[in-house]
Amino acid sequence: MSMNAYQTYKKTQVSTASQGELIVMLFDGAIRFTNQAKDFIEAQDFANANEKIVRTENIISELISSLDMEVGEMAQNLYQLYTFVYEHLVQANIKKDPSLLDEVLGLLMDLRDTWRQVVNVKQ
Repeated sequence: MSMNAYQTYKKTQVSTASQGELIVMLFDGAIRFTNQAKDFIEAQDFANANEKIVRTENIISELISSLDMEVGEMAQNLYQLYTFVYEHLVQANIKKDPSLLDEVLGLLMDLRDTWRQVVNVKQ
């Protein structure tokens, strides 16, 4: 598949996805970038590790900004969890510590799996 066809496919996938499916896609991206960052840190390629961590931070920032805090306790709990993940990403980037990324990965995978269950229940 050519890159242009792949990009068209991805755009169509995103434009036809439900809000829940988009959230799952965001978590998939965050997990992918965090794994890549970990690999780059282990290879001591800190410039690329920084780029991947920043991409994950941007995803987490987007998730934070999309929360409707008027919904109640659930949104507040997600806010605290997303903030915790974001702060761990910052520290992992500063310290170039893959163990902090392992903690982040565990949380991201749990959150993604939870969102997958929510999306499947609603379908």
